[in-house]
Amino acid sequence: MSGNRKFFGTDGIRGEVGHYPITPDFVMKLGWAAGRVLAEQGNSRVLIGKDTRISGYMFESALEAGLSAAGVDIMLLGPMPTPGIAYLTRTFRAQAGIVISASHNPYQDNGIKFFSSKGRKLGDDIELAIEKMIDEPMKIAPSLELGRAHRVEDAEGRYIEFCKSTFGVGANLNGLKIVVDCANGATYNIAPNVFSELGADVVSIGVMPNGVNINSDCGATCPESLQAAVLAQGADLGIALDGDGDRLIMVDHHGEILDGDELLFIIARERQRVRGMNGAIVGTLMSNLGLEHAIRTLGLDFRRANVGDRYIMEMLHENDWTLGGESSGHIICLDMTTTGDGIVSALQVLDAMVRSGQSLNTLKSGMNKYPQKLINVKLEQQVDVRELDAVKEAVKAVEAELGNTGRVLLRPSGTEPLVRVMVEGQDDAQVKTLAEQLAEAVKGAISSLAA
Repeated sequence: MSGNRKFFGTDGIRGEVGHYPITPDFVMKLGWAAGRVLAEQGNSRVLIGKDTRISGYMFESALEAGLSAAGVDIMLLGPMPTPGIAYLTRTFRAQAGIVISASHNPYQDNGIKFFSSKGRKLGDDIELAIEKMIDEPMKIAPSLELGRAHRVEDAEGRYIEFCKSTFGVGANLNGLKIVVDCANGATYNIAPNVFSELGADVVSIGVMPNGVNINSDCGATCPESLQAAVLAQGADLGIALDGDGDRLIMVDHHGEILDGDELLFIIARERQRVRGMNGAIVGTLMSNLGLEHAIRTLGLDFRRANVGDRYIMEMLHENDWTLGGESSGHIICLDMTTTGDGIVSALQVLDAMVRSGQSLNTLKSGMNKYPQKLINVKLEQQVDVRELDAVKEAVKAVEAELGNTGRVLLRPSGTEPLVRVMVEGQDDAQVKTLAEQLAEAVKGAISSLAA
């Protein structure tokens, strides 16, 4: 990512509503700037979709005004999952798709992110061009050239059919009882229909959005309510999505959670079994060591990207690979779609269940997660603790004790003044002790700098 950016982060522009730049006036200017830049790339038609936050109405109107002023036509999708907007951007041959969402964040936040005409995140060059255009005075197109807006009436149905098309041809979910938690977010009117139309008996929760309850004690970031519902309903499994539908967490019939690492393993193993995998599976620096070992046991290579689905995507595209994901539940199946998609990923796991005739609990047993301990250490000043001699020595000592059965990671936070100290290994007690030992060494090194 370029250091010259003022607004765009790794996943668009995001922040608290009412605090610059997440304000109506800025978003209108952003819409105008994006419209001017995108119009130079090709046709001037842009899709806008949003999640269920109350502020979505305000920002939808602001973007619409800005784009229209730039002479760009707008297609309004209404509430639509982020991956659904990426898909529809491609099928409508639009120049771009714009998502109004702060993903898994609470309702007080919102954000704007863009997809290219190919359903991928915009290139750095275009984002930088948009930022540059924001600094220009806003020139409104002549009245005859102003953009027109209309609402797409069948957006949900189009995306539902696409999701279903990624499931095994001729296969169905008959006989499966599934609890689906939509996090009171953008999938509330879509996900239950996808699974029920494929034959499942669906129990829906988190499908009553009111503008302020998105991701609140529900969904992929808070799967406890899904666990309780699966057990209470005697369901075969549960599916939890986040507010914009790009994350997936699942729960087996015992109420045990499967995170992104375990789901990625199940999909990779099924792909390898049925048709063989092309290239490596991509995880991140935070992916569990148990996933890496399990993937290598399948005869596949495993690579680690920086944390963030953007970096997984970059590594996949650079090497022409197709499958990657994060522990948090972002799973990317590029042989199916162009971005992380919670519903599509869930269908790939369900396909493995149907083909094998095995429960979710049995499918995950091929991977043993290693105990992992993460401790956040506050930084009193900007310093890369990984370069401090005392920290280097402490890391060496911990690595020596772990041997080949564990690993150590020091990762500065991208958003807060702290460093994340992570230790992973086979023995839970040892991992906890070594993580605390290393965290204390980091604190000591920081203190000695201040002195």
